[in-house]
Amino acid sequence: MLTFGTGNKAVAMAVRDAKPVVVAAYPITPQTEIVEEIANFVTDGSLAARYIPVESEHSSMAACIGAAATGVRTFTATSSHGLVYMCEMLHMTAGARLPIVMANANRAIGPGGWNIGAEHSDSISMRDTGWLQVYVSTVQEAYDATIMAFRIAEHTNVLLPVMINLDGFLLTHITQTFETVEPGGTSSRRRQPPHAIDINNPPGGYGTLTPGDTHFKFRYDIERGMQASIPIIEETEAEFARRFGREYHLYEEYRTEDADVVIIAMGTLGKEMEVAVDILRNEGIAAGAVRMRWFRPFITPPDLDGKDVVVIDRDYSFGYGGVVALELQAKCNCNPFSVIAGLGGQEVTFDDIAEFVRIRKPGTEHWFGGVDD
Repeated sequence: MLTFGTGNKAVAMAVRDAKPVVVAAYPITPQTEIVEEIANFVTDGSLAARYIPVESEHSSMAACIGAAATGVRTFTATSSHGLVYMCEMLHMTAGARLPIVMANANRAIGPGGWNIGAEHSDSISMRDTGWLQVYVSTVQEAYDATIMAFRIAEHTNVLLPVMINLDGFLLTHITQTFETVEPGGTSSRRRQPPHAIDINNPPGGYGTLTPGDTHFKFRYDIERGMQASIPIIEETEAEFARRFGREYHLYEEYRTEDADVVIIAMGTLGKEMEVAVDILRNEGIAAGAVRMRWFRPFITPPDLDGKDVVVIDRDYSFGYGGVVALELQAKCNCNPFSVIAGLGGQEVTFDDIAEFVRIRKPGTEHWFGGVDD
């Protein structure tokens, strides 16, 4: 069905159509509309779920953990400082191999002045928690990625939580048309992982303390699930394309076949990059673009050997640099020109991106907008 709405509304409608059993949430700008819309669905009966209005983001994840441990489908949403407040529980979720799905409205966090604009520092700071992370660029993709996230997370080869990241305000509050899918039956709402708690058939007890000669095995098991998620993501996206006609891949390429310089970014900068590529092509510069959709697992784009690479990071790791640029450098044989842009909702246009390519100096870092020495 074709409908019209914001990125927040698209996520909420996808959750309704995925039919979770438990939704626990606490409001925070700019994701509040997601949980408000879901609460309305529960109230009007279009979503038969238990909605738990908790007192904090930490508690919302704790509630989801308790529900998911019994084998039911769960969802929550947050943003920025709310995500940081959840940090302890994020580690617990992946460690317990619980397929919780969460939407995160990317928003700036401290240090610095208070800011509610788009920035990827919140989610990237959680990159080592064991959560899969996907970054979307349109309202339609926000809906589709949320639908697919449940399938990916709940696959028996994966059993890891998934975080859908959408740029705050730039996508959460933009209005576009999007298509929904026909909801499935309620039988899919309960998944029984091998370690699910069943009060009618208690296993005897669960130990929560792991000694050193065992603990590393649990950590390695998370890594195995992360690596196993790659073919499951590909299979899920391929099946989604067959059923609904909308095609997604691990990364999205644009005019890269004969490119000498490749621009790489995540989130809403993806469409701006495509326009920049067309401008540069008209100038005789053989440019292409790759929008990285999945940050965890970290899936490297196609062969970058022998090409100039311009990476735009909407994040920064102090004392390290632009995270995406340096992780790419570690995984690929490339020496990227690292551009730090869009922090705190700073506007980055296609003209700006084209200029990054024109001024590129491989192996250096550029802060867009100028920084006083």
